[in-house]
Amino acid sequence: MRSLYLGLGYASLALGVVGIFLPLLPTTPFVLLAAWCFARSNPALADRLYSHPRFGPLLTAWRDQKAIPARAKFCALAALALSYGLILWLSESPVLPVVLAAVMGSVALYIATRPTPRDGAGGGLPGACDG
Repeated sequence: MRSLYLGLGYASLALGVVGIFLPLLPTTPFVLLAAWCFARSNPALADRLYSHPRFGPLLTAWRDQKAIPARAKFCALAALALSYGLILWLSESPVLPVVLAAVMGSVALYIATRPTPRDGAGGGLPGACDG
């Protein structure tokens, strides 16, 4: 089981790194999954993620408070809105926008209702929303 978690952790981390450079591929969920997998397979790797200057504060805020920084919420919600706008514009299917509205709307609601970190932890996210 340890090998499965380790492999999934590395794959998730790789997808998260790719997501830094590709705006439509999310970074945060993959890094969160990698930290979770590494915590179960190789705690030293999990510690490296939690001490990373960019990802560490975000991961710690999520682990300790289940909180998402305001800037990360804004970026995620803006990306969802832009993606849905593209779907409406490009899709010829009458069903696809309805199904994706339910899915993306649920994700947006979940993100919007998470608290922000109490102590200012969580920093910014790498990628398109970094200014």
